[in-house]
Amino acid sequence: MSNPIVRLTGLTRSFEQGGVRIDVLRGIDLTIEPGEIVALLGPSGAGKSTMLQAIGLLEGGFGGKIEIAGTDASALSGDQRTTLRRDHLGFVYQFHHLLPDFSALENVVLPQLVGGKAWDDGARRATELLEALGLGQRLDHRPSQLSGGEQQRVAVARALANRPQLVLADEPTGNLDEATANKVLDQFLQLVRGEGSAALVATHNEKLAQAMDRVVRLHDGHLQ
Repeated sequence: MSNPIVRLTGLTRSFEQGGVRIDVLRGIDLTIEPGEIVALLGPSGAGKSTMLQAIGLLEGGFGGKIEIAGTDASALSGDQRTTLRRDHLGFVYQFHHLLPDFSALENVVLPQLVGGKAWDDGARRATELLEALGLGQRLDHRPSQLSGGEQQRVAVARALANRPQLVLADEPTGNLDEATANKVLDQFLQLVRGEGSAALVATHNEKLAQAMDRVVRLHDGHLQ
């Protein structure tokens, strides 16, 4: 049996605000299997983004244990965590965060270059992903020349460019109208499943969550 791609054990996170301690995560246990797509439901401010930042190894200050692809991330140095993140994780945010001076194709090639891939190989992979997302005619367009939905699809392609075992998506359709959001999510799920990646998708949208394999709910710092 394969190892889980993610295992959280007793994950905690607290902040100090105005001299008051705020416990955002209060002992989170979660396992995500390879290829599994999980919806993380909860209202704004529930701590969904904080939880994704923990799994994404994007900041410190967390208690408990985070294992990614069988590796205990808490035991790693900063450089080792960066390598683990680069080799195993992909990210999609509510806002696309594309590089404005680069084309759609270039935005998807660049993370592959960071991972050590040659330009031609990266361009082939980027073209394959963008065509799968219906952007085959938009490869040379910069973000300012793309609609909101198109920009977010480029962000999805970028997240999958290095074939991550896990994609972390934080309200990936939250900045889109309902019709565009539904279309982007459908394409996202189809592509993630086709790639064989797992995904954890934070959302407050119950309808979108039901399209995924499993739903977990974050409430008062605990998963339900």
